[in-house]
This record gives sequence, structure tokens and C-alpha cells, in this order.
Amino acid sequence: MDSKKLDALVTAVELGSFTQAAAQLGYTQSGMTHMMNSLEKELGFAVLVRSRSGVHLTAAGERVFPLVKDCLRSQRMLEREIRMVNSRKEDAIRVASYGSIATHWLPAVIRQFRAAHKEISVDLQVGSVEEVFRAVREGRVDVAFTSRRDCSDLDWLPLKNDPLLAVLPLDYDVQGADSFPMEAFSGRDFFLPAMGFEVDILPPLSRRGVTPNIQNVQVGDSAVISLVEQGLGLSILSELVLTGRRDAVQALPLSPPAARELGIAYRGNEPLSPLTRQFMRLAREIIQNL
Repeated sequence: MDSKKLDALVTAVELGSFTQAAAQLGYTQSGMTHMMNSLEKELGFAVLVRSRSGVHLTAAGERVFPLVKDCLRSQRMLEREIRMVNSRKEDAIRVASYGSIATHWLPAVIRQFRAAHKEISVDLQVGSVEEVFRAVREGRVDVAFTSRRDCSDLDWLPLKNDPLLAVLPLDYDVQGADSFPMEAFSGRDFFLPAMGFEVDILPPLSRRGVTPNIQNVQVGDSAVISLVEQGLGLSILSELVLTGRRDAVQALPLSPPAARELGIAYRGNEPLSPLTRQFMRLAREIIQNL
């Protein structure tokens, strides 16, 4: 049985609409209708009730629908394993990550995983927001350790919140305060780290109606810190990014507190290998206890 027809059936049922399913899958509505008619002819019974309000399963359709989804899931797992064997990656877990996560969290995870699975390597690549998300979307990695984004095409496993800190020159007078009010960024020269991280940093300011004077530079975390050191402006970076650094800056919690959610993004529509799922579970256990 043609998996394309089964996939179209599942999409139509989940969206409740031939029109939306056709648009999502790249078919015409007439093409979608023809595929469903052909599928029902093969099965020998109707699986869909079609009306002006949309489509839903018949009683017979309800009976076979879970098996259809299982069939598609098994086929995707088979296709994935075939790709991995052909690419000689069956003995590796492929991971993309931010630099801060790769530096402070992943070594412990990889060490413990390798201790239990000496024959399995962990291929790690470090990149920016766009790079790690692109890598997991394109199937070049199995999972991406990143900060949360609104991504309908990826699934998400939360790991830990990473507090955001105000980064200030050493001579900035905080008047003995142990936190930094977000309102104090208003109108001040402000440096954002490399592209993509503004999604982590700017929303807490926006929710407070705070508008800093964002400087037009595209630089990494270290360069942002150097600019702040020289008294050229202020910034916000995460606690994980600043961990272990000895720069001549002050780093204070924000008031009110704010954080970015870090976790694992993966392609939920493609079954993960058992070893990849083990790696994810181990990562969550270790990181949540750090």
C-alpha cells in the first residue's frame, strides 16, 4: 500500500480538512481527493466522512487509523536506519549544540554515555541558533541542544532554565543592589550577541515596555563582553554563557527575573533510534542535576 496515501490520510484527519492537508503536502485538492478515493478502493471500505465542515473518520476508519499511524512510523524508522547505514552513521549519535552548552553540559553527558556504549561515538558540531536548527531540520544531526523556539515542525524536550543576567561595566554604579532593573536599560546603548539570540533576550524587555538603544553590530558573546568592558554599552547574556569567565564586567540578575529555556529539539515526525533516546534521557537526568 502506497505510504503517500496513508500519510495523506493521517494529515487530512489531523487537520480535519482536505484543503489544509493538500496545502501542507503540496497537492491540489483534486489530487488529494483522488488519492483518498483510490485508498478507499484498495481497502474495500470508506474511511472518511466528507462534509462542508471538513472530514472525519468513519467507524471503520477509526478502527484502522491507529494501525495506519503505526505503519507509517515503522516505515520512517526503516528509512532512517537505511539512510544511517548508507551514510555509515549507524554507530554514531549526531548532535548540534550552542557553544555554551557544549562547553559546560555536554562533556559530562558524552562521558557517561560513552562509558555505557563504548562502540558508539557522539559526533558534536557547534553553531549559532540558525545553524543548529537547520542541522536538525535537514537531518544532518539527530538532536540539537538549543533554546526554545516556536517550531511546529520540531518536537521539544525541556532540560533547564538558564537565567538571564545584566552585563555591566565594572565602574557602573549599581548602588549596592544585588539585581538590575530592566527599566534601567531604557535608552542605553545595548549590545546583542550573534544573530538569533535576540529571541532569548529581547522579549523580557519588550514585556516591560523597555526599549534600549540597540547597537548595529553582529558579534559573538566574547566580543559583546569586551565592548561592555570598555564602557561602550550594556548587554544581557545568560548565566551559562558567563560561567567560568573572568572578564572585567559585572553580571547581575535581572529584576524581575528572566530566563531562557534550554532543551533538545528533534524531528518528532521521524522515529529516533533507541540509542538516541537513551542519550536524550541521560542528558536530561545529568543536566537537571547540575
